[in-house]
Amino acid sequence: MAIRIRSSFHTRGRQRSMAELASVIAMLGWKLAVDSIKRMREAKFDIDLGRAYFDFVCEYLAFLAHAADRIAHRDLEPAQRQEFTTALALRLADVVEDNADMLLGAAAAGECHAHFLEIFNSAGADYAEYEYAAAGPVFGFRRCFAARVREGMPEKDQTWVYDQVMEIEIPEGIKALEKTLAGMFAADEEAATPRRPSRNVMTGE
Repeated sequence: MAIRIRSSFHTRGRQRSMAELASVIAMLGWKLAVDSIKRMREAKFDIDLGRAYFDFVCEYLAFLAHAADRIAHRDLEPAQRQEFTTALALRLADVVEDNADMLLGAAAAGECHAHFLEIFNSAGADYAEYEYAAAGPVFGFRRCFAARVREGMPEKDQTWVYDQVMEIEIPEGIKALEKTLAGMFAADEEAATPRRPSRNVMTGE
């Protein structure tokens, strides 16, 4: 299923908060995670509703959040980057919590929210040693994500999951993420830049 992505935003000169930007990316991340699971299932990987579904979504969202943080490092001031990434992690935790019934079934209030933040933090520690290049996450970054996904896969799928994740799932997600953030950050930069007042120009001036 194709996902429609807004890569530009019209705010009539209003610069949006980092929390607003993070909310857009959180919704995009959820759509991309669900789409990725559909492709994985079509490729005959077993990701059933329940723990397997929940684990995959959490890992996928954490990966996208850390990729978004690297893009923010490239395009935002340090304080803005920190504010954006913090807001994104918390908003994604909210999304996971809001969908807890579908992802995991019965769960105590706040359990899924806290679990996602644990995944986000542990993934961050794993990804910290790898670069995010102009073309996207480097090989080690991508392989690290695939290895984390592999841990939640049944044994029959573990041999093949690297190729699927690294060659298909990551490029699809990163392409959408880069396009959306580029539009959002550019729009905010334009909104923050004062426009020169227009002046009337007479013919022959």
